[in-house]
Amino acid sequence: MITLNTLSSPKGSSKNRKRIGRGQASGQGTQAGKGNKGQKARKSGNVRIGFEGGTMPLYMRLPKRGFCNKRFADEWVELTTAQVEKFIGQGVVDKKVLVKAGILRASDMAKNVKVILSGKVTKSFKFEGIEKFSKGALEAINKAGGSIK
Repeated sequence: MITLNTLSSPKGSSKNRKRIGRGQASGQGTQAGKGNKGQKARKSGNVRIGFEGGTMPLYMRLPKRGFCNKRFADEWVELTTAQVEKFIGQGVVDKKVLVKAGILRASDMAKNVKVILSGKVTKSFKFEGIEKFSKGALEAINKAGGSIK
């Protein structure tokens, strides 16, 4: 019968840790696998990544300046023809109408809008103040009797 006091782990499953620096007889004496002298050979000689012994580290010596185009890049909002078909009846489509319909956020008013073809265009729309159209969207809108101003 197996009981808690008779349980033991299988042979070879547990191993004693290697006790370094405990004399010559241990097989890990003298330098204990740490090389010869120096900060890293000491008992608390571990130094953080990037530490250069007190010298100003490279990541601090390099300049932290430069040009980033993110502030000047144009931001675009993608609008699909399927969204316009679903949320807007017929008539004029501009940014204000898109915000009222809930397709665009008020913060998107300052951004450029690009209309992309998605699905079929069945209603005729008159787009005003929209910056870009994909080729497919242009053809589909014109085919459905819509116009772009």
